[in-house]
Amino acid sequence: MDDTRYTSEQFAARTSAIMSSITEVIDGKADAVRSALVCLLAQGHLLIEDVPGVGKTMLARALAASVDATVRRIQFTPDLLPGDVTGVSVYNPVDREFEFRPGAVFAQIVLADEINRSSPKTQSALLEAMEEGQVTVDGRTHTLPDPFLVVATQNPFEMEGTYALPEAQRDRFMMRISMGYPDAAAEALMLRQRDVKNPLASIAPVADANDISQMIAFARSVHVSPAVEEYAVALAHATRSDPSLHLGASPRATLQLVRAAKVWAALEERDFVIPDDLTALLVPVFAHRLLPARGVHRAGAQPVEAALEQIMERVRVPLTARS
Repeated sequence: MDDTRYTSEQFAARTSAIMSSITEVIDGKADAVRSALVCLLAQGHLLIEDVPGVGKTMLARALAASVDATVRRIQFTPDLLPGDVTGVSVYNPVDREFEFRPGAVFAQIVLADEINRSSPKTQSALLEAMEEGQVTVDGRTHTLPDPFLVVATQNPFEMEGTYALPEAQRDRFMMRISMGYPDAAAEALMLRQRDVKNPLASIAPVADANDISQMIAFARSVHVSPAVEEYAVALAHATRSDPSLHLGASPRATLQLVRAAKVWAALEERDFVIPDDLTALLVPVFAHRLLPARGVHRAGAQPVEAALEQIMERVRVPLTARS
C-alpha cells in the first residue's frame, strides 16, 4: 500500500467519481448510493431490503464494478450449505492430507443475494466473516481479503420462502436501506436504455483496492469531539430504556454509528463530526437492530422508526461539538 495519505481534495474527487459511476446505472437513488459508499468506507456491511425488482442487486453490482476489487456473488437458496459460503477441507489423496478450498466469501466485495432465502444455519456462516474478517474451518483460521464488504439483499419476511434474519446477524450489518420504487421519469429511462444494452457493461473501475484503503484511513482520521461521542452514547442508551422498544441498540451499533458519521462528515468535506451527522444516520444504522415492544405495532406501521424519531427529539443535542 502506498504510504502517501489522501488529501481532502483527493477524497472528494474519488468518492464523487465512484458515486457518479454508480448513478449511471442506478438513476434517482442518490441516498441509496451514498449509503453503500458509506458502508464501504466505514468498513461496515450493507443490508438492502425491499420487494423484488427495484434494483437491490443492481446497486451492489454497480458498486463492485466501480471498484477494481475481487467480487463474488452468492445466490442464497434453501439448499445452500455453510461450506458453500466459507469453504471446506477436502482430502488430497496424493499428499494424504486435507487441504482448504476457499468458499465464495473469499473476495473483497461479496454480494449475498436474497440472504433470507437460506436457512438460519447457512446465514450464520457469515457471522465470523462479517465481524472479524476471517473464517474458521476445522479449527484453522483463514483471513479474508482487505477491504472486505458484504452487500446483502433480502426480500421482506412476509413474502413466501424467506427466513427472518436472527438478531445477531442483523447486528453485523452497519446499515439497512430500502431502494423504493423509481419515479416515472427514471422508470421510463430504464425502459429505453436497457432494451439496447446492459448498463453494467459500460461501467469501468474508477478506484482500486489501494484507493479504498486510503479513503478508509482518511475517514478514520475525521475528528469526533467528546461531546459528540457522549451524544452518540446517549442516543444508544435511550433506545435501551424506551418502553416502546423490546430490544435496544448494542454497543456495536454505537461504534458503527460513529464510524459511519466520520465517513458522512468526510463526504461533506468536513474534518470533524457534528450531531447532525449522527441524526442523519440514526435510522439506517439503528432501526434494523431494534425490536418493538409487544403490542406497539398497533400504534403504527413502523414503530421502531417512530421511536427513533421521538428519541432524537428528546435527547439533548450538545452545544459544543468540535472541541
